[in-house]
Amino acid sequence: MPTDSSEPPIDPYKDNRVSHQQVQLNGRSYHYVLGIPDGEPRGTVFLVHGFQDLWYGWRHQIPALLILGLRVVAIDCLGYGGTEAPRVPPETMDLYGFKRCADDIAELAKQMHLSNIILGGHDWGGMIVSRVYLYHPNLVKGIFSLGTPYLPPDREWLDFDAMIVEKPTFEYQRNFGSQDFEDHLQSKDAIHDFFNATFGGRGPNGELGFSTKGVLVENWKILEEGTQLSKKEIEYYVDQYARNGLHGPLNWYRNRRQNYEDEESLSPTSTIQVPYLFVQSLKDPFLPPSMSEGMERYIPNLRRREVDSGHFCHVLCPLVVNQHIVEWLKEVVISSDG
Repeated sequence: MPTDSSEPPIDPYKDNRVSHQQVQLNGRSYHYVLGIPDGEPRGTVFLVHGFQDLWYGWRHQIPALLILGLRVVAIDCLGYGGTEAPRVPPETMDLYGFKRCADDIAELAKQMHLSNIILGGHDWGGMIVSRVYLYHPNLVKGIFSLGTPYLPPDREWLDFDAMIVEKPTFEYQRNFGSQDFEDHLQSKDAIHDFFNATFGGRGPNGELGFSTKGVLVENWKILEEGTQLSKKEIEYYVDQYARNGLHGPLNWYRNRRQNYEDEESLSPTSTIQVPYLFVQSLKDPFLPPSMSEGMERYIPNLRRREVDSGHFCHVLCPLVVNQHIVEWLKEVVISSDG
């Protein structure tokens, strides 16, 4: 429930600064929020969320981008909120792959008659925005990623145990990809407890709801209500996640093989040639600063910034995050128009 943003965040239910849209993208129904600035737009930003999030995770950034004169498109990714949530099986996992999401974003830009877009991502969204560039480089004018470093396509397949030897802070993903965890999150109460554990809920002796090692479901009922989300905010998240359950969102943790096979067509030494802002969350246990080492090898036009925050920096420290984004857009991306 941060209060350091200069503009009030977007209200998810009714806010005249945005409208809620539905669109068919490659045969699937997507929900997105559209914001139109006063006057002729200076460009268009597509915002891509991760887990546990929705378009609504960008509620503090959308007003700042509109004031800057940018059209804003904030999507609910496949499986989330108002977007379709196909089950696997009978559907196939490629629907939840980075390539499919990149193709769907490119299709939305095409339907909106946009020749180029700026991309912003957080968490899985930070991975997706780089893949939009790798699959559709001529579409992308600039990229900003909050917390998520650029990770190039894998040179070889690693099973989960081998992967966490290289990236030990991803061990929790074993739980997120499991059927048992999905089965646990079948009620609104359980979904509420999960969000509370994520956004600041702590037990009387500092107990956590999950860590980099995995989910600590046994602690959820002793956690006090966290202060990082208001009651209204957490209720919106719970209601949206309860619409179709957690099957869709958790499929993003079951798609590693699909992503690897899709990305075999990409070079692991591919570079990103557009301006790129990376904002490091210094207190993020899942995506620590060490994970971003060497990004300059792949991104020649990289700007690094930092924020003294945990994983959800755009929610916890919106003013600082917005300052980094707006400064970069003004100095590097929008100014390149002439």
